[in-house]
Amino acid sequence: EVQLVEYGGGLVQPGDSLKLSCAAAGFHFNESAMSWVRQAPGKNLEWVSSITARADITTYGRAVEGRFAISRDNAKRTLYLRLGSLKTDDTAMYYCVEGYGPSVALTPLISPGTQVTVSS
Repeated sequence: EVQLVEYGGGLVQPGDSLKLSCAAAGFHFNESAMSWVRQAPGKNLEWVSSITARADITTYGRAVEGRFAISRDNAKRTLYLRLGSLKTDDTAMYYCVEGYGPSVALTPLISPGTQVTVSS
């Protein structure tokens, strides 16, 4: 059974940074591309970033490119997302999902997510 658990969210101020983590179990994490998606209140699920299984290729959504950084540690079966220069528009529930590219935003969520709130 695939298990994904996100953590590291919190309440931060505009301009701050935050690092999210996602612990994975129940599948071959080191063979799987992974992504982060987010859902702001009243909005659809939005793809944020993806990383290949070997971490040799990363891609980002236009809204976060240059501010966020995705990474992974296959030995620890953990996916990361560093959020920088945070804006109020980044306020959302963040989820990790298996897969690569914007289409992962159509995948049913199976994890609890972690809340990021950016507010002054």
